[in-house]
Formats: sequence, C-alpha cells, structure tokens
Amino acid sequence: MSNTRRKRRLLAPSQKYEMWVAVLTGQSTQREAAEKYKVDRSTVTSVCHTAKAGALAALSATPGRPGQSPEQAEIAELREEVERLRATVTEQAVALHLHEGKSRWD
Repeated sequence: MSNTRRKRRLLAPSQKYEMWVAVLTGQSTQREAAEKYKVDRSTVTSVCHTAKAGALAALSATPGRPGQSPEQAEIAELREEVERLRATVTEQAVALHLHEGKSRWD
C-alpha cells in the first residue's frame, strides 16, 4: 500500500488569490484547483473560507477607517460619542453653575 497523501506545499498569496477567484467564478472546481496547484482539496476549501472571511471583514469595515474590524470601528465611534456627551455635560454644568450664581447675586 502506498501513501497517496501529498507533501504539504506552501502557496504564495497570489496563487491562493488566483485559486480562490477560479473557484469563485466557476472557472474550475475545487478538485481541478487542487490538481492544478498540487495541493489537497482541503487546502482549496481552507483558502476559499479564509478569502471569504477576509472579504466580508473588509467590506463591513467603516469607510475612512482602514484596517479596523467592525468591532474596533464601533468602539471608536462609541468613544467619540462618550467624548461628545462629556463635553455637553460639562457645558451644561458650567451654564447651570453660572445661572445659579447669578440668581443668588440678583
């Protein structure tokens, strides 16, 4: 009995991208891609899952904030909101203090 497992082969990122595009666009099946790049079909499946997850993360990122996950973008937005509210409360506290102070001296 011979072992038919292929030796683990490392693909360049550009090869992984080409593989994913070929499978995504229907230019080749996962089996055909595995044969072309001399890798196991599970490698093709893994590359496709990783590419899909990366594409979804990139597309869901907030515009103007490159490299942030949706959670990081939300945290940044919430921190900005906290600062805006803090400034508003400070302004209102100063206005209230001035108003109360004037009413005592009138």
